[in-house]
Amino acid sequence: MPLIPEEPQIHESAQGPRATPSSGRTAPTPRPVPGPRLAAPSRPGRPGPPRPAPPAQRTSRDAAPAAKPGPSASPAAADGPQIQLIPASVEGALDAAEEAVDLLLDSGRAPGDMLVITTGEQHPWATHELSFGEASYWAQHDAGDDVFYADAQVADRAKARPVVVVAVNGGPESVTAAALKAAHARAGALLIVCGDPQCINSVLGAGV
Repeated sequence: MPLIPEEPQIHESAQGPRATPSSGRTAPTPRPVPGPRLAAPSRPGRPGPPRPAPPAQRTSRDAAPAAKPGPSASPAAADGPQIQLIPASVEGALDAAEEAVDLLLDSGRAPGDMLVITTGEQHPWATHELSFGEASYWAQHDAGDDVFYADAQVADRAKARPVVVVAVNGGPESVTAAALKAAHARAGALLIVCGDPQCINSVLGAGV
């Protein structure tokens, strides 16, 4: 995986398809996702009585066509995705990742294009779905019709998707390194990393 130099060529923006000013000024850190999201109906085809809808369920926005990563991302290497870094604290990394996903959905990205990996606490959606068993959880991954949330320790099992978002929201450095390596290998077009830039560059500089 290419290393990020001390002055990385990645932009601090989550808005994949949106261009950033040519002046190179740092874009503002995305605002935390405001308020609770409305839950979508439970997925069909589940046996037994209805169950509560999972948190942060994603749906396609008016069936818009998938958007291409915009010029706000760093130029992609011949063998890797474009990379964007969103500065965020450990506590704010998951909110920043959620904001990035929302912006991509608004721009036309299909929910099934995206994989979100967390290095610390699991995303509430993953926690909810895993409570019904791993078989059901991974069946949703294989269906590929919604944003999929995975813990870093099982990210190696996830299939490649056009966009991978990593929320560096805790965990040891070794877990972050493994998550970034897995994310880079699975991101077809765009890799977004939300977390402390110094920590991320330190991990990348260690040879990820």
